[in-house]
Amino acid sequence: MFKLSILPLLVGLTLASDVLELSDENFKNIVTDKEIILVEFFAPWCGHCKRLAPEYEKAATALKSNDPPVPLAKVDCTEAGKDTCGKYGVSGYPTLKIFRSGEMSQDYDGPRDAGGIVSYMKNNAGPSSITLKDTDHLRTKLDTSSNVLIVGFFTGENDLHKQFMKVADQKRTDYNFAHSTDTEINKEYQHHDEIVLFRPKHMHAKFEDPKEVLSNKEANVNQIKDFIDEKHAGLVGQMIPSNEASFKKPVVVAYFEIDWKKNPKGSRYWRNRVARVAKKHVGDITFAIANKEDYSRQLNDWSLQDEINIVARNTKGQVYKMNEKFSVDTLQKFVNEFKEGKLKAYIKSEPVPESNDGPVKVVVGETFDQIVNDPSKDVLIEFYAPWCGHCKSLEPKYTELGEKLSGVKDVVIAKMDATANDSPPPFDVQGFPTIYWAPMGNKVNPKKYQGGREVADFFEFIQREATNPVEIGEKKKKKRKKAKTDL
Repeated sequence: MFKLSILPLLVGLTLASDVLELSDENFKNIVTDKEIILVEFFAPWCGHCKRLAPEYEKAATALKSNDPPVPLAKVDCTEAGKDTCGKYGVSGYPTLKIFRSGEMSQDYDGPRDAGGIVSYMKNNAGPSSITLKDTDHLRTKLDTSSNVLIVGFFTGENDLHKQFMKVADQKRTDYNFAHSTDTEINKEYQHHDEIVLFRPKHMHAKFEDPKEVLSNKEANVNQIKDFIDEKHAGLVGQMIPSNEASFKKPVVVAYFEIDWKKNPKGSRYWRNRVARVAKKHVGDITFAIANKEDYSRQLNDWSLQDEINIVARNTKGQVYKMNEKFSVDTLQKFVNEFKEGKLKAYIKSEPVPESNDGPVKVVVGETFDQIVNDPSKDVLIEFYAPWCGHCKSLEPKYTELGEKLSGVKDVVIAKMDATANDSPPPFDVQGFPTIYWAPMGNKVNPKKYQGGREVADFFEFIQREATNPVEIGEKKKKKRKKAKTDL
């Protein structure tokens, strides 16, 4: 009897969620009450949303105990949150936005795993740079930091201090910042009006200094940012989802099991092996290590399951896999061939369609450059998922658009299953459907389509954006009739 009576309580505890559920009725009150809050706009049928859900839950639980706490919330755009989703222009799922005191502050563009979300939101909560109280405070920060810590040592709130604080505001999601105007701290660490980048203790090694110093007292915002971006990774930095964009390409990454607490010796061993090659390519290629667990989905897509796996990316973001078993020699050979352009890029791709004569061209990974980056065509491309409800609703309208423009030789209407094919940078796909316009003369800067989803909306957009005038239907007929009359 006792066991039966506590069963509902145990079930309730198991199912308890730290993610706040918001609706049109309570959204404003709850969001306004929070200094900062991350909100996910989702649809229950969305595959990406389902994959995000457990990571989002883990992140919510971790951030609940942060100092200060950072709440995570979600809004169902198909039911009780329809009006709110419309108000904030949600057109794909999941869409994540950061709100501060009730106002939409910025779109969330960070990683979608629990660790990445926690790191990204911690950097967005509280002050952008922590004021150091005393030498013990700084010592504790350095002892516990899992990432680089950038510290400004100032003799007062001078111009360098002002420039540093501006950088901290701009780069808070990428790095951790702290500053001191305390005489004792500055004396203890022997830095005065200098900015110092401290590497975390577990990344200290004989082959490089544990810190980098910017001694230019006249440094402006851009110079400070350049210093940080150039020095933060060191010879071989650790890449995580929240900082990977800061690693300058071309980049070579070694993926293996990294655990600086339980296995520091093993983690350091592999990093040192990579460093033996990295030191020969300083200034040409960036090198990094990354935890296999953080990138398990990507490694699975690339069919890489070795103890240590090497992947390179060029300046265009194209992927190159090292297929040989890792050693210092095989890594050196791979890097040399990568630099010399002798390697073939890896592309995740469905088979090339035998026939592609429909009104909407089917694009796969292998044909992306051929179709979308064709310099003689303006291309409107939809990235979709087979399970996406919005994509299914859009399909007949998109097909009608393709039929309407079938006689316009300069414009291509295309689509690609983004779950089965790679979309190369800069075509960033975070939700479905995502639609881009890739014009003839500017394939490197495609324009994300943000308009309506009716045929007339698409057609109006294309008429406005097309490189050459787009004319169909009656206008063409009239022109032909006029030509016959003139004869």
